[in-house]
Amino acid sequence: MAESADTLMPGEVDAVALARLYGEPLFALPQDLYIPPDALQVFLEAFEGPLDLLLYLIRKQNFNILDIPMVDVTRQYLGYVDEIRSRNLELAAEYLLMAAMLIEIKSRMLLPPRRQEGQDEPEDPRAELVRRLLEYEQIKLAAQQLGALPQYGRDFLPARVHIEQGLKARFPDVSVQELQQALQAVLRRARLVQHHRITREELSVREYMSHVLKALQGRRFVLLEDLFQPDKGATVLVVTFIALLELAKETLVEITQAEAFAPIYVRLAYTPV
Repeated sequence: MAESADTLMPGEVDAVALARLYGEPLFALPQDLYIPPDALQVFLEAFEGPLDLLLYLIRKQNFNILDIPMVDVTRQYLGYVDEIRSRNLELAAEYLLMAAMLIEIKSRMLLPPRRQEGQDEPEDPRAELVRRLLEYEQIKLAAQQLGALPQYGRDFLPARVHIEQGLKARFPDVSVQELQQALQAVLRRARLVQHHRITREELSVREYMSHVLKALQGRRFVLLEDLFQPDKGATVLVVTFIALLELAKETLVEITQAEAFAPIYVRLAYTPV
């Protein structure tokens, strides 16, 4: 008499049961269970596009990529395209374009070669395809090399160290000599940054015209140099000179000179009341 499922050990139950559903062993498939036709299909190779598939077929059979046997490669490629077209029409669209290109190259190779002007040998119909395959292979190998490099989050993670916040703060030990050196460095930087404030002095030409007239009153002739006060700065000298020119312009003073390089004298051009 066969043992019931209740008397079997857990390991023996798992060996007899087909599966476990919510923790309970399942000994037979339900009659109303629907399994889609393509649910158990497994794709052993995943290709990233037509060039990837074509390069796979060439390298798998050790074909010379510079001398591709178009008949064998085209037949194998079309077999794969027929397989995926029955399952995924959108995926097969880009593969069909490459299939048309392979058929065109195969047809051109059956025709007599044509020499173009300026070329000794006829152009190989496979040249453009070979160029694209070699470029794609270089990019693919470079991507594999980049993918093999260590990546953050995949191959390594940042090290984290927990630090107790209650630790007593430790201040650095600083000597008196180091403080003196720091102060000297600050003073050197301070000497490089200096401020110079320029203030504008308000001077009146009319006021200095009055000063010149007062200096000339009661005197017949006065040397030009005696009318200036060098100790008050260049600004006062300039304003005094402008005041003297304004007085001469208004014919209030006369400026005379006996001969070239002789002293210049200034006198009033009117008699004060």
